Amino acid sequence: MGDKRQKPEEIVTKLRQVEVLCGQGMPRVDAIRQVQITEQPFYRWRKQYGHMGTDQLKELKRLQKENDRLRRAVSDLTLDKLILPGPAQEGEVVAERRLMRSFAARVWRPCLAARLRASPDR
Repeated sequence: MGDKRQKPEEIVTKLRQVEVLCGQGMPRVDAIRQVQITEQPFYRWRKQYGHMGTDQLKELKRLQKENDRLRRAVSDLTLDKLILPGPAQEGEVVAERRLMRSFAARVWRPCLAARLRASPDR
């Protein structure tokens, strides 16, 4: 039987259901079984999401998306910095550096813009 990966919203809902059932006097183990999960994921989820409400969960998702966007922007800027010509560093072969810049400018940058993979065997 395959594992079903629960969405964070479903997890928070199930945690709240267990809290309600426990508040009605049902033992915790029985409440966990009634919402059709086992004890191990319940305690793991409670540790991770127990203090969050649905609004906080939405804020967490928004911040994670923003973090991903900023990471992509930083990687693009880092690539641009590598592409820009500059004085050769000590011990570096100038021709090799020029070749790398040329390859990055011609292949990697357009592929990143189009969200494609640039493979060396084109």
